[in-house]
Amino acid sequence: MKNNIYYSPEAQNDLDEIWEYITFELCNPQAAENTVNKIMDTIDELENFSEIGALLSSVTNIESDYRFLTIGNYMVFYRVNGQDVYIDRVLYGRRDYLRILLPDLSQNDNEG
Repeated sequence: MKNNIYYSPEAQNDLDEIWEYITFELCNPQAAENTVNKIMDTIDELENFSEIGALLSSVTNIESDYRFLTIGNYMVFYRVNGQDVYIDRVLYGRRDYLRILLPDLSQNDNEG
């Protein structure tokens, strides 16, 4: 049985922003199309193999349910709950993705 994939509004917006940036800022609409298609094709693999992504806790000291996939310069962050896969964010790999993905964490850092 295939898994169900659900995109958060933020993840949908991330994909739109990736496409717009590559199309308009880098003036390369074909690369934008190829990049977004490659990301979406990789996400589609989660229908059959929801655990192909590494656990976020394997690369940080932060316990979380997040898994991630690296596709070129981008990282897809998602969670699995049974047969449901929730795509939460698609971020450029060189951004401070932990502060974007886990904003409560950065607030706790500033309190102590």
